Amino acid sequence: MSRIAVIGAGAWGTALSIVLARGGRHEVRLWAYERQVCDSIQARRTNDLFLPGFKIPDGIEATNSLPTALEDCSFVLAVMPSHHARALYSSVRPSLSRDTIIVSATKGIEQESYKRMTEVAAEAIGATRIAALSGPSFAKEVARGDPTALTIACADSEVASFLQREFSDPMFRVYTNDDVVGVELGGALKNVIAIAAGIAEGLGFGHNTAAALITRGLAEITRLAVACGARRETLAGLSGMGDLVLTCTGGLSRNRTVGVELGRGRKLPEIMAGMHGMVAEGVLTTDAALGLARKHGIEMPISEQMHEILHAQKSPKDAIRDLMSRPGKDE
Repeated sequence: MSRIAVIGAGAWGTALSIVLARGGRHEVRLWAYERQVCDSIQARRTNDLFLPGFKIPDGIEATNSLPTALEDCSFVLAVMPSHHARALYSSVRPSLSRDTIIVSATKGIEQESYKRMTEVAAEAIGATRIAALSGPSFAKEVARGDPTALTIACADSEVASFLQREFSDPMFRVYTNDDVVGVELGGALKNVIAIAAGIAEGLGFGHNTAAALITRGLAEITRLAVACGARRETLAGLSGMGDLVLTCTGGLSRNRTVGVELGRGRKLPEIMAGMHGMVAEGVLTTDAALGLARKHGIEMPISEQMHEILHAQKSPKDAIRDLMSRPGKDE
């Protein structure tokens, strides 16, 4: 039995902890920033704040102490919001060696530096064995035990195979990939398109609009990812098209939910205040995506309009009109 440290006890971190501890396979130490989360898990075996209604297996120990969580761990699963990633990675560095395996399950891009989460981890910790876990997955469905398939990406094939074995169970299938750039950017950039899909829903548009946004959104994501060094075929897989379709169509998507409310006329600060600590990564990723696009000379019209809506108070109807009235293009 392996001991695994999970850093971040939000809905996704808790759901992945449940997978890892299911059937007594692993001992999991789940680090939570919020004392309330630890108290809830210790007293009732549920994460009442972020993932209510799901039993936390006895093999999961919740703690507010990073050194306790990291002691003698086989690998670290990092599931913090992207804007906290660098600080948390720097905090765990004294408790880890360069050989410790780090798995990032955070779908975001660092603001200002435009670095992917595995790049942030490499800089902050100095670790050399780093992987990314991504793909179409809602935390509630994973925790419930619905069949789910994801991708683990790592440049080291032995590490990828090890992690594939550690994560996989009959309801959680993991594929390996060595295209870390494509897997990470697919997981991060789809959140921007999901906001657009939600806006279309909030405006009352139908399936035609959703299909167009998903298809052209995937083209946009692929252009940028390939310019950053990804392989095109990766974006046609689970961590690209799969995650994009889920997040743009599923009612459990936080990013899509933000878009729906924007389309209905609510303002972003009001929407974010009502999320009770939950994070919609696409709001922050929009700026980083456009920064990367400028750096590589890539056109991203949907992301540009999402930025205007999110950060320049542009009307969603005006944004849709401007997208539809762009000069004709070849597909």
